[in-house]
Amino acid sequence: MNNLIKNIEFSKILNLKDLISYQEGQVISRTLAQIPHANITLFSLDKGEGISTHVTAGDAMVQILDGAAEITIGDEVFNVKAGETIIMPSNVPHGLEAVERFKMLLTVIKG
Repeated sequence: MNNLIKNIEFSKILNLKDLISYQEGQVISRTLAQIPHANITLFSLDKGEGISTHVTAGDAMVQILDGAAEITIGDEVFNVKAGETIIMPSNVPHGLEAVERFKMLLTVIKG
């Protein structure tokens, strides 16, 4: 049987923010699961880096693990920091920028 979750140790207590590092001037990602209706990915973004505005076919949940981000959903801007979560609904333009370097867990669920 193939595991659906990858790139992470099983049966071990882990701190997600320790599983991805910062790299100067870069956006780093680590895919933990990718199936047709769901994706789970860890990201780290250096200060000033971002993910440009785009639309997804699924609802996206961002959990900030470290640092802080400015997240735009439609015409609204949200400042989200470590320990906070925000949902970006499907088919609504969204993007984000690192106001300070940050790490996030992104979970996208498609219908």
